[in-house]
Amino acid sequence: ILADPRSAEMKEIVNTKIKFREPFRPFAPVVPEERAAEYFDLQRADGQYPPRFMLMVSDVYEDRQQEIPAVSHMGTGRLQTVRREWNPRYYDIIDAFGRKTGTPVLMNTSFNLRGEPIVTTPANAFHTFSVSDIDMLVLERFIVRKPTAG
Repeated sequence: ILADPRSAEMKEIVNTKIKFREPFRPFAPVVPEERAAEYFDLQRADGQYPPRFMLMVSDVYEDRQQEIPAVSHMGTGRLQTVRREWNPRYYDIIDAFGRKTGTPVLMNTSFNLRGEPIVTTPANAFHTFSVSDIDMLVLERFIVRKPTAG
């Protein structure tokens, strides 16, 4: 599940209307690897697991915390980095968001609801989409949107 990290309310929206969990629970930032040092102090990650695996918490630079409040938890983020050669589509989505908004970071969380396993099939994905407030589902080259009010 990907979302815009620039609004503090996004954390509460995803927690309560999509993940159905407590509104304070943090989410991970995902950023192209070459842009990570603009937002995160990577020194703690040196010699540890690579940030692409989301196993390390990195400090979010103080001057960037207000830019990405939905993925900044007490000044930190469980960082995931991505390179185009690892996952071209994922990288291109984040890169396009960055070019459009000026913020090359997205909120990233597992595609599942509270108490359910992670989505593994298109049928699982559609079910999760249907019973939550996720507004758009992308399956390969297909985009499914929920109708908007009005």
